[in-house]
Amino acid sequence: MNATAKVFFILSFPLMCFSCATDPATQWQDSTSQLSPDERFGELFEKVQLSGIFSDSKTFVDSTPKIAAENILQKYRAQRERPDFNLRIFVEENFYLPPSVASDFQSDKSQPVAAHIESLWPVLTREPDTRSDGSLIPLPHQYVVPGGRFREIYYWDSYFTMLGLRESNRWDLIEDMVDNFSHLIDTMGFIPNGNRTYYQTRSQPPFYALMVKLLAEKNGKGTLTRYRPYLLKEYQFWMSGKETLSASNPRVRRVVILADGSIVNRYWDSAATPRPESYKEDVELVHSDNPETYRHIRAAAESGWDFSSRWFKDGTTMDSIHTTDIVPVDLNALLYHLEQVLAETFAETGDKTQAQRFRALAQQRKDALLRYTWNAQDGFFYDYDAVAQQQTLVRSLAAMFPLFFNMVEPEQARRVAQHIEQDFLQAGGVTTTLKDTGQQWDAPNGWAPLQWITIQGLRQYQQHPLADTITQRWITLNTDVYQRTGKMVEKYNVYEPGLEGGGGEYPVQDGFGWTNGVLLKLLNETMTTPHKTP
Repeated sequence: MNATAKVFFILSFPLMCFSCATDPATQWQDSTSQLSPDERFGELFEKVQLSGIFSDSKTFVDSTPKIAAENILQKYRAQRERPDFNLRIFVEENFYLPPSVASDFQSDKSQPVAAHIESLWPVLTREPDTRSDGSLIPLPHQYVVPGGRFREIYYWDSYFTMLGLRESNRWDLIEDMVDNFSHLIDTMGFIPNGNRTYYQTRSQPPFYALMVKLLAEKNGKGTLTRYRPYLLKEYQFWMSGKETLSASNPRVRRVVILADGSIVNRYWDSAATPRPESYKEDVELVHSDNPETYRHIRAAAESGWDFSSRWFKDGTTMDSIHTTDIVPVDLNALLYHLEQVLAETFAETGDKTQAQRFRALAQQRKDALLRYTWNAQDGFFYDYDAVAQQQTLVRSLAAMFPLFFNMVEPEQARRVAQHIEQDFLQAGGVTTTLKDTGQQWDAPNGWAPLQWITIQGLRQYQQHPLADTITQRWITLNTDVYQRTGKMVEKYNVYEPGLEGGGGEYPVQDGFGWTNGVLLKLLNETMTTPHKTP
């Protein structure tokens, strides 16, 4: 069966299957080369990843075999018991190791930061892929990678990168990237975390609808209709299993039914094994073969917040991770937006019945989100633990997503904004959470996408002075680090001006797609809109 025949071929909503027995994330495999590296290389993969011969576990899974995988395995089995066998040499003889992205790029710190970002777009842009025997899933159009160890496209990163491409008038590249994601939906049934075979079991926060809406700013009427088949398939992926939910079966893949019958979503992964790209880290963390712990880890990776106290039962340690128990505020706000956009696509073609159906689904989700995640006493949004049937009470910038999508009343927005100003606002912008756990999606780190969500969420409710303060502090922090290091980096320490971020499983990365996109957007806005001094 070819790839086209394997995808979810039903493109019209009335015929869509929301209770399909098979997870879309497991459907795209029709050759050995499309297997994840752990499946392709078996005991060799495990030996390499646990040996520590590479400081970054992502190095081996991004390597390309020089000969057929079965021949490499035969050679390994024949040689591994020899006294003079050297694993590192064997790998280098049989694999092409991945290059470092922009490793030879020299920045000119005398340039303004906006000019530096413009000079980075070609460095981070990849031409259409040709078929290879490595883990890269080929894409038919140009795309922008984040940078550093991230040598492939990433789902939610790309929306924030597109904000900057829009400022650079690179609509051609925006359309290419939207078409790449449409291609992935068409051939795989969903958008994976990134275009690597080891990401085939999970997605990332669903920003595709925002990308389509962004492109519609340029291409105008008919854009939503053009991309409706892909928007529908995206929705089908997230809602797969919906009709099998019941009181005795309340959680199926990414859908959850709550006590009052409300249907909401969670992050999940169809695999329950160590992540191939972080194999050693996962094995050392879990210290057992508990598959559900691995699934919690993978689900947190799908969230994009890997890792954060949001997912820890004790609020502090990875040992207590329980991601799949949690109904996240941000995920459900994003799916509310997807439902609204789908309603808009049907309205565009005069299909009032389907437009109304999706508007009703969006309203139901909004009602559930406000009912289960809004804390009237605290005046804040918290994730909801569907197993414990209570809010997690971990404060994070995920609370800004309902404001970003204009889902709340002005008084609710005012109270959230008050917490942002009193608790989250720091010298360099807003902190991701209020806890310093050593995880990269906790204090003291600030991330470009969450600065943007926060700023725009505040603007939706006329909280302009606070939004302007965050904007100016983030711009200053980014600019100071650039002037000192010549780099745009993945994350920043918002507590200590001039510092890059830290924590997590790997060193801070430079490049960096979403930082570039958000900063360029904010810089251009400050040139056209008056802002108050923070």
